[in-house]
Amino acid sequence: MRFWSDSFADGDAMPTQFGFGKYNPETHVELSDNLNPHFAWSDLPEGTKSLVLICYDVDVPTKPDNVNKEGMTVPADLPRAGFYHWVCVDLPTEPAEVKEGEFSSGITVGGKESAGPRGTRQGINDYTSWFAGDEDMKGTYRGYDGACPPWNDEIVHHYHFTLHATDFERFPVEGDFTGDEVKQAMQGHVLAEANIVGTYHIYPDAIVKS
Repeated sequence: MRFWSDSFADGDAMPTQFGFGKYNPETHVELSDNLNPHFAWSDLPEGTKSLVLICYDVDVPTKPDNVNKEGMTVPADLPRAGFYHWVCVDLPTEPAEVKEGEFSSGITVGGKESAGPRGTRQGINDYTSWFAGDEDMKGTYRGYDGACPPWNDEIVHHYHFTLHATDFERFPVEGDFTGDEVKQAMQGHVLAEANIVGTYHIYPDAIVKS
């Protein structure tokens, strides 16, 4: 099973148009284009009926104390957790690509609808909880919403895009489902999977943590 992107190479930095936020020298951060990247695949295993595509940031700060605060940085040695940026199920095997901007183009305040292009269904991403206390932005965020690491985070974040080939005609989740629920339901039904990592940062002095 092959999986690749024409938008960035595996392990490379993602261009800012795929971010939810980007660097601004005066305000630290501003909203970006929020385009989903291009992806394509080939050589799916026999018996593949539908695909699942997930994007997961593995470098999210576990403590909010210093996040986006003037005169502070989020330390590189702070323990990290995960953040779902995209949960997509019922992705057809053909055509064998996701076009740039096909699933997200711009920021939808309050969140996108659950129905996605080509009969896909979009799960909840973690901007739902991130914006829960923000009266201007709160809502149920679904589908792709791109990278926006803290503007003062000392480390570069890593975004794992994973394509799962499944034997499901229709994925067995309903309503507003989460990434964790999808991963649980996939157990025993994944025929193959492939992963691409893109990096992203907003803090100009961010380093790649070894």
